[in-house]
Amino acid sequence: MVWHGVLFNFARQMKKNCAVTIGFFDGVHRGHRYLLNQLDEFASSNGREPVAVTFDRHPGVIVRGDHAPLLLTTQEEKLSLLSNAFKGEIVVLPFTREMSEMTAKQFMESVLRDKLNADFLLMGYNHRFGHGGGTAEEYKAWGTETGIEVCVADALEGEMVSSSRIRSLICLGKIVEANALLGYPYFLTGKVTAGKKIGREIGFPTANLLVPEQKLVPACGVYSVLVSLPDGTKRGGMLCIGHRPTVEPDGDISVEVNIFDYDNNLYEEQLTVEFIDKMRDETQFSSLDALKRQLMHDAVSARAIIGKMT
Repeated sequence: MVWHGVLFNFARQMKKNCAVTIGFFDGVHRGHRYLLNQLDEFASSNGREPVAVTFDRHPGVIVRGDHAPLLLTTQEEKLSLLSNAFKGEIVVLPFTREMSEMTAKQFMESVLRDKLNADFLLMGYNHRFGHGGGTAEEYKAWGTETGIEVCVADALEGEMVSSSRIRSLICLGKIVEANALLGYPYFLTGKVTAGKKIGREIGFPTANLLVPEQKLVPACGVYSVLVSLPDGTKRGGMLCIGHRPTVEPDGDISVEVNIFDYDNNLYEEQLTVEFIDKMRDETQFSSLDALKRQLMHDAVSARAIIGKMT
């Protein structure tokens, strides 16, 4: 179950004391899931209810304003991924200016202990919270003073996994590397909007996706993708992110997907595209015929890439 808001009665809802972890969990990547699995195992072995505490917005929105990052997952996407990855309760707290000014000890006392009935906190191995932060030993000392046992989780072995690193890879178009850290294909979900229909004129009809403003869009270029259709089926495709320099110089960034062997009307429908690999950078061609020849080559490449997955 997902609990929204500051839950003054949450402790009364729980039959046991809580074991909690805290994080924004953008992307719910492999490192996040490793942390959540450790919390599940501790709670199961020690008679606690596992609780993941997250926030309704990235803390940077309040702390850094315009410098907050674009996100790997919208709030709805994040909660869906968390619900699939975690057996326990999920608590969503509104991250306010007042909360941003709370020290870690104040947060432990007024939120974790008093509101959530927590007596155990599992911290990510590199995670810090509370105004001013603190060292692992300081968090443990504040926990002792508060009545909460604080432990630091084991790090996931191998390559470092973090939301910021995954964002950097996606911004560079390094989709294969980003997907390996996420543990699933990076995806965009958006509503299909009307386009200029130039793709249809040259034999490659596209669905133009309107992506949520806060969602991180990969680097400009052409990608092999899988497309989840409204009927629940998936089809391969190729997707172009860019300014469409051949047909619309100085145009805005667009996200257009050509779905293989599919030509139904999708206007106003929601589509989800999963990124498999980047095939090339965006290029300006001398003519629509030159663009068509390149798209034919791209389609062959994308089909081959997707075919290797099956």
